[in-house]
Amino acid sequence: MTVKEIIEKLDLKCLNEANLDAEIKGAYSSDLLSDVMGNARSGQMWITMQTHKNVTAIAALKDIPAVIIVRGNQPDEDMLAHAKEEDICILVSNEPTFIVCGKLYELIK
Repeated sequence: MTVKEIIEKLDLKCLNEANLDAEIKGAYSSDLLSDVMGNARSGQMWITMQTHKNVTAIAALKDIPAVIIVRGNQPDEDMLAHAKEEDICILVSNEPTFIVCGKLYELIK
């Protein structure tokens, strides 16, 4: 399933349109940056409540095409600017992590 399809099916708000045609092979959910660095895989979507520039730095390092920020949190200006530089799609959901993970699992299992 592509990033664009996931955006539509989960009714996500897109703050940086990038990688919309990227195939998502799975997802990783964590708010601990070192955990994501050690365990997330290329082509996965990252679900987090973190909203700072280090998120996009790790997403770029791990070749993660899109990040979903949960609970309606908004990225800070540095994160959004860096996402644009690195072509990382930034998405926002008003729902909590558990719900987003469950819905995403149903879409790409």
